[in-house]
Amino acid sequence: MADVHEITVEAPVPHATYKVGVRRRTRQVVVGNVKIGGDAPISVQTMTKTKTDDIAGTLGQIRAAAEAGVDIVRVTVNDKEAAEAMREIVRQSPVPIVADIHFNHIFALKAVEAGVAKVRINPGNIGSKDRIRQVLTACKERGIPIRIGVNSGSLEEDILEKHGYPTAEALFESAMRHVEICDEFNFHDVVISVKSTDVKLMIEAYRLVAQRTDIPLHLGVTEAGTTRVGTIKSAVGIGTLLAEGIGDTIRVSLTDDPVKEVEVGKEILRSLSLASRNIELIACPTCGRLEVDLFGIMAQLEEKLAGVKKPVKIAVLGCVVNGPGEASEADIGIAAGKGVAILYRKGEVVRKIKEEEIVPTVLEEVDRFQPDT
Repeated sequence: MADVHEITVEAPVPHATYKVGVRRRTRQVVVGNVKIGGDAPISVQTMTKTKTDDIAGTLGQIRAAAEAGVDIVRVTVNDKEAAEAMREIVRQSPVPIVADIHFNHIFALKAVEAGVAKVRINPGNIGSKDRIRQVLTACKERGIPIRIGVNSGSLEEDILEKHGYPTAEALFESAMRHVEICDEFNFHDVVISVKSTDVKLMIEAYRLVAQRTDIPLHLGVTEAGTTRVGTIKSAVGIGTLLAEGIGDTIRVSLTDDPVKEVEVGKEILRSLSLASRNIELIACPTCGRLEVDLFGIMAQLEEKLAGVKKPVKIAVLGCVVNGPGEASEADIGIAAGKGVAILYRKGEVVRKIKEEEIVPTVLEEVDRFQPDT
């Protein structure tokens, strides 16, 4: 492996030495107008779930994801019709588009011609060295980076035979095989992912790449599942690595709408203070001390505040035990008692309100809220 891929330390850094808030040092690549790695903010990605040749439907999902705060969207280019649709999709998209390519170098070349901002492809899987050269040359001429995407479910047969089953070392070896192919053609604008459905394996594999290279990393738990389970698995896997300073762009893979993937991804970043928050709703888990209809109140607030983009922290607590202390720590706080509540504004008691006034009062406070500058 070429020296350009090594972190400037004398030996691999064991993962235990990573500290929360200390970002791993990487090179930087540029995807359209979004930077990945270096000191750039961690970006959120998703993938469209329409047939790509349904241009209107695909653009509809891209625009909805953009409204939800996505930074980059990946689109599959898996047949001739999809390849032909890419030019119009790229032209109309409000965010950079990544072409997802498997095996077919012609689709990769057509995607590059269409103006995509990045190509997801494994160079070793597209055939002869001439085909690899064509794709890497086309990308290099246009300043388009490549994501090398390794998956525990599709490792090369010889690597799988060598290691016996998918291991962190096997995922790392596969990724480096493709990196070395890029090196051979003097192509270094790469991002790596080493995904698995197994959260522990995914964490270990990313740690290996982080220890041994300075290549930016795309984090994800592949095929995480339905929204409930997939959110948990993604939060544990992606969140663990981000807390160690590992990761430069993320994608939450859910059996759900792309917007939901974006929302979960953004929330993972916010939970680690890696992204500015919009509305943050905090509520107690409820118990026998509950004195108000907290479930109904929170459902109304979630619905009515869904489109609000202010960085405001709202706490609604349903009893007098923890309520006053926790409500006073929020930008807008509600500490409820039996049929009544105390309104807090940035830690100061404002007034007492009735239970039926809680929702309209919070909405009014959000409307007047001005973040600290």
